[in-house]
Parts: sequence; structure tokens; C-alpha cells
Amino acid sequence: MFPFFKKKSADQVKKTGVDSSVASGELLNESQDHSLTEEVMTELSIHPDWNLPKEKEYVFRFLNNDLQPLKPNQISLAGVEIEKEGEALNVTAFVRNSLSQAISLEKIELLLFDADKNIVARKEFDLSLLGKIPGRSSRPWMFIFEKDALLVREVPSEGWSLAFNISSMQPHRLDLDKTWDEQLPQIEKEKLATLVSNLPELKSKEFNIMGVQAKLTDNGDLSTTVLFRNGNPKSIQLHQLPLEVLDAEQEVIAQGAFKLNELEVQANTSKPWTFIFQKELLKKEDPDLSKWLVRPVQNTH
Repeated sequence: MFPFFKKKSADQVKKTGVDSSVASGELLNESQDHSLTEEVMTELSIHPDWNLPKEKEYVFRFLNNDLQPLKPNQISLAGVEIEKEGEALNVTAFVRNSLSQAISLEKIELLLFDADKNIVARKEFDLSLLGKIPGRSSRPWMFIFEKDALLVREVPSEGWSLAFNISSMQPHRLDLDKTWDEQLPQIEKEKLATLVSNLPELKSKEFNIMGVQAKLTDNGDLSTTVLFRNGNPKSIQLHQLPLEVLDAEQEVIAQGAFKLNELEVQANTSKPWTFIFQKELLKKEDPDLSKWLVRPVQNTH
């Protein structure tokens, strides 16, 4: 049993978080009933294995009755309270189901945001532990974010939210810049999309650069096409990037610094980009490009 509201009496508990909701189809393989239009009030559902003291059940019932109704076909996380315990955060929230049928959830990463939508913590939880959540119900749960899941030290007090990281469930996809989308032939777009879908899966929060094509142009420049691969739940903006290229002999054949004008790589996507190293930057006249590598220049100072 979780130690709900350990530091407070029943009359001291108040809801400090806000709600976040997703369409049920984004989390489940359930078919949605689009004919439903009425908002749904959810009834309190205590986990059947819990032996909850009457006082705490009363608190949850009171908090649940004060929740806003959901739209049809929604799964929601309604933040109640954050308590700091040692170096961990205990986050109490209702998991709410506006579908008419019971649902079972699986493993998914949850994000804890402050009032300004900055990520405070992130962690994958096994939500199957909640059991079957009945239709039109709210089930209270405690989500424990240990020290290694915290991204900042400050604990949000008001206006925070707990949210499903839907992007962590969706397949990694190709993100084309507008100019690429307009100019690239459809067959080339499809080749890039296939390449991205077949690459090894990125780790959580991983960002890397992968070379796709390198060739010498007619005027002696080195043209390299790379993929910026973003495994983060948030977009990343690139401003300036010093790069170096190594040939098949693992020798640096070109170095250059590139301004990117806030190039954005969306969450859980790979974006292709081309860098031209002018011939003056080349360190070899006839590099072996049968195997090559591009990487950020390491600052050794």
C-alpha cells in the first residue's frame, strides 16, 4: 500500500496539480465510439487489493467528486499532490477512464511538468499494476520518481501536471524540413523513411548524428548528408555545429563549423541535413569514402 498523504491530515489535502488527457486511441487498441458527445463524470474506483482506511477513502472520494468531467474516449491523469520523500518525489494522481468499458494499461513513460511546462522528471512505469480500470472511473495511484528520474531539484508546488509520453509509444519517424519536403522527389522521401524505420532504436534521451551519404562534387567540395536522430520527448534546436569527417582509414579528412539558424529536430524523429565542406577545408586530395564517419568536433581544452 502506498503511503498516501503521509505528512498531512485529511482536511489538509488539496489538489495542487492540473489534468492532462489523451484520446484513448493513442494509448489503446480500443475502437472509439465517435457518436458519444456527452461529458463523462468518473466514479471513484479503489484497487481491489487495497485495504484503504476509511479516512483516506473519504479524501479520495471528495477529491474525485471535484474533478472536471472528461470528454468521451479519453484517458486522463489528474494530478493531486507531490510529496518529497528523501531524494524521491511521490506523485499522487487519478488515472481516469471515460470509456464505457474497462481498460488495462501497459508500460509507458510518464512526464512530470511544472506550471511552465518544463520537464521535472521522467520515468517508465508499468501501469498494468493498476489492474483493470472500470469504465467511467478514476483510480488513485502513487507514482514514485526516484533521484535518477529527476531532471531538476526544485519541487513544483502548484499547476504541475503528469502526462503520458505518447511519443515514446509511437515509432520513430522521418522529419523533413519544409525545403526538403518541397524539393525532394517522392521516391527519395520513401527511401529516407525506410532507412529511418530500419535503424536501431534510440535509447531514451539519446541524440546522435549518423552519416548517410558522402561524395566529392565536381568542383572538389565534400558533400555530406547526415541524419540528426532525436530520441528525446522534446524537440531539440541546433544553432551552431562544428563537424569533422573521417574516411575509411579513420583519418580526419575535413573539419568545419556550420551555423544552423535554430534548426529544429522534433521529438522522436530523424531529420536529414546536408553539409558542404569546401575544398579548402579538405585535408586529403583523394579520400577513401567507401566507409566514413561524421561527428561533432571534440573540444580538447
